[in-house]
Amino acid sequence: MTEEKLPEKIRAVISDRNYHIDNIGMSGSNVLIFDDMVLKIQRQSFESENEYKILRYLRGKLPVPEPIVYESDGGYSYLLMSKIGGKMLCDDEYMSDPELLLSLVSEGLSMLWSVDVSDCPCHNDLDVKLSLARYNVENDLVDMDNTEPDTFGENGFENPSELLKWLETHRPLEDLTLTHGDFCLPNLFAKDSSISGLIDWGRAGVADKWQDIAICYRSLKQNFGGRYNGGIPYRGYSPEMLFERLHIEPDNEKLRYYILLDELF
Repeated sequence: MTEEKLPEKIRAVISDRNYHIDNIGMSGSNVLIFDDMVLKIQRQSFESENEYKILRYLRGKLPVPEPIVYESDGGYSYLLMSKIGGKMLCDDEYMSDPELLLSLVSEGLSMLWSVDVSDCPCHNDLDVKLSLARYNVENDLVDMDNTEPDTFGENGFENPSELLKWLETHRPLEDLTLTHGDFCLPNLFAKDSSISGLIDWGRAGVADKWQDIAICYRSLKQNFGGRYNGGIPYRGYSPEMLFERLHIEPDNEKLRYYILLDELF
């Protein structure tokens, strides 16, 4: 998108600053990275509006980007926000140190769970998630090229509609807290040995804590298994270390449920 097509308020802030395009994320957004700001451009949706609302709500509560300008125009949303410092947790500095990585992941989850959600304006519990999932299924918006190999096919579900029906009839009890919604390694940043920030809050809100645990577990498993490292696995790690660090027993039913639910987004 050329600068001339950006809303005037955003053009006034970014002026003629240099930027580069972020190609790491999988959100379907166009993300422009400036020295001290980030511009996220995406089709206007529940997630784009939800991200702006939750960032305003979390101001002063968690290390999140500071919204600078939010505009919507012609079916697109434009969120200009401050840039989080540090490195993604999928950076080799952290991937090669499992103990430090797990400490940082645990720190990030603890931050979320410490927030009082009694006045949170964003809700992403199963009533909301399943409604959004149904919209995606009915409008053929499920990205079948980005699902786990065993979700669909001979040993899995026949199609997204069948998966949705299973999810609707196997709803678990929810342990509600603040959730990020996409708690994977590229969305967590750290400096040295502390979390410096969390990004991509479009799916955030009050929901079951196991939604974040499940996505985190999958992210750790994929990253350490070499999925994003040319097929070369990292050594000295098993994903079950996550539960040891959190001092909880794995809830395998919820892990499976929330990983399958995420396949429809």
